[in-house]
Amino acid sequence: MRILPILKHALCSLPLFLTATAAFAQNEIIVGEFASLTGGSASFGQSSHKGTQLAIDELNAAGGVLGRKFKLITEDDQSLAGQPATIVRKLITQDKAIAILGEVASSKSLEAAPICQQNNIPMISPASTNPKVTEVGNYVFRICFIDPFQGTVMSKFALGKGYKKVALLTDVKQDYSVGLSEFFVKHFTANGGAIVKDQKFSTGDKDFKAQLTSIKTTKPDAIFVPGYYGEVALIAKQARQLGIKVPLLGGDGWVGDSLLKVAGNSLDGCFFSSHFSAEDKTPAVQDFVKKYQAKYGQAPDDMGALGYDSAMILADAIKRAGGTDGAKLRDAIAATKDYKAITGVITIDEKRNASKSAVIMAIENAGFKFLETVAP
Repeated sequence: MRILPILKHALCSLPLFLTATAAFAQNEIIVGEFASLTGGSASFGQSSHKGTQLAIDELNAAGGVLGRKFKLITEDDQSLAGQPATIVRKLITQDKAIAILGEVASSKSLEAAPICQQNNIPMISPASTNPKVTEVGNYVFRICFIDPFQGTVMSKFALGKGYKKVALLTDVKQDYSVGLSEFFVKHFTANGGAIVKDQKFSTGDKDFKAQLTSIKTTKPDAIFVPGYYGEVALIAKQARQLGIKVPLLGGDGWVGDSLLKVAGNSLDGCFFSSHFSAEDKTPAVQDFVKKYQAKYGQAPDDMGALGYDSAMILADAIKRAGGTDGAKLRDAIAATKDYKAITGVITIDEKRNASKSAVIMAIENAGFKFLETVAP
């Protein structure tokens, strides 16, 4: 019979327990992340997420920001068109995320950006380089350089190497690839270079021999291939099989776990622009590399470093904003200046893009080698 009073007391206490739990949950800073954890761009998404998670874990271990810890809710868009919009709408309306981190691919970010803008929720892309992304609205930011800068960097590099005749091989399904080709061509032709052949392919293609055979007849000094790692690896192998020995040039889309696993030595002597090198001897970079390796058992790539920086810049902005109000947080992100990130010193410009350096990477003996840093 004595169980009843105890049970009654427990039931009476339940609302208080639930209220306290709810209050605790409300005190968390909920951040949404959408990434390609599976599918064709999984290497990008997995690396970016690992960097983001490392930053969140560090922040929480240090007590969070403004006395509040972070809760990261990550959703997989499966590298598929249509998924980002659905996911980001869910993160905002159901999960009540105060900010969104993602995506790496520009086409995915362009899907999600209008939803964040309509809901006055700041969005920070770690690695979408197409200029159109931040043009969506004043709540949309990026912490990477953009295609006009990246395309110009690779054009200057090509001209500096004496490559006067270049062929193009562009992925027409990716805004990133189309944009990078556009800005490369604009600078290259304006400075005495000639585009001897302009060929196209689509994401998911496996056979590039027809395009490469057509390119081979023009005898270019180099081939600019601003695609993603999956197709680039196959393009490189097939180019060498066809007897094409000239260097391939590319952008940050080349960074991916499977690039060299598939390409082998086919990309030796090739070059691409990127955001980060684990070979950078800066103490902060080496500290990050050690922490990343300790947590994941592998060295970080560009996307891992950019994912880390995106979360850290968000946390810094929350601190400066004094809270998570959308408008105040937006203004704080926009005011980011000379932030010493892992991928360089970042200042957000008037178009909500990051002004920062790029690095040129060479490929030797089926491995990446830091070549030089290029200032904005």
